[in-house]
Amino acid sequence: MHEEEKRSILVDIFGKHHFSGDEILFFCPKCEHHKKKLSVNIKKGAFKCWVCGYNSVNIYRLIKKYGSFLARQRWEELEEQVDFSDSSLDDLFKIPDEVVKEQVLGLPKEFISLANKKLPLTSLAPLRYLKKRLIGREDILKWKIGYCSTGEYAGRVIIPSFNKDGKINYFIARTYTDEWRKYKLPENVSKDIIFNELFIDWANDLVLTEGTFDAIKATNSVPLLGSSLNENSKLFQEIVKHDTAIYVALDPDAEKKALQLIKALLSYDVEMYKVDVSGYEDVGEMTKEKFIERKNEAPLMDTVSYLEYEVSRII
Repeated sequence: MHEEEKRSILVDIFGKHHFSGDEILFFCPKCEHHKKKLSVNIKKGAFKCWVCGYNSVNIYRLIKKYGSFLARQRWEELEEQVDFSDSSLDDLFKIPDEVVKEQVLGLPKEFISLANKKLPLTSLAPLRYLKKRLIGREDILKWKIGYCSTGEYAGRVIIPSFNKDGKINYFIARTYTDEWRKYKLPENVSKDIIFNELFIDWANDLVLTEGTFDAIKATNSVPLLGSSLNENSKLFQEIVKHDTAIYVALDPDAEKKALQLIKALLSYDVEMYKVDVSGYEDVGEMTKEKFIERKNEAPLMDTVSYLEYEVSRII
């Protein structure tokens, strides 16, 4: 039904193409391969890139991500589907104003920013620690890293989190000495925040890591702060709302948690990939180059591949 009109919409969006039976082949907008490898079958309502594996049984995902507002609207009319425009999604995930209370914190009064040009001698130890973890000046500036040499958080590197309005909503404090307690977190505050939401680009691939030092090694990433991600959490809802492609890169010993997360987001038709972290204790042990390599190799996790992976772990 309306195949000719749908074909016209696809051609307007993706341009050059050729036909192979019932399939139309375009250049893949995701991997940008130099040959036309994105195969779209209007009759089956599905698409697949034979190079990068990008696929779905719903062509509207392509239209929604790469088409104009008019193209999305026309496709919806042809499909006679419910309009899930941005405004309707806003209503779906909207929380009553009286319930929304943005968590705002202050940094420890002893906090010293390592982004400063002139630093005291006490900065040598935390800088050595960060260098050992392959975290350089660029990372320090980007993540606004500092430290405390005295006070409640003495001997700890401090990494603050900024909400979408640029206000601090959380911070982690990691020892750079021999303190037995590696992490000291703010007391009596919620972890249901989106760490450094201010810097997240929801339109691009988002990497989910276990901890903050893992997230530093990835681009456009957010740490889960060691906690599970449930459907009512702010991060989960924002991912579904923006239809963001997700790369899960949790620690090898958090395999069960990673699979639960993938399964939950797949139920909302989120595009999912699983990064192989084997051979390392966590992403934080990797170089940035190694993580990019692993990310580029990450397989797409659809419902079938998820089940196959689960079975392979049992056998």
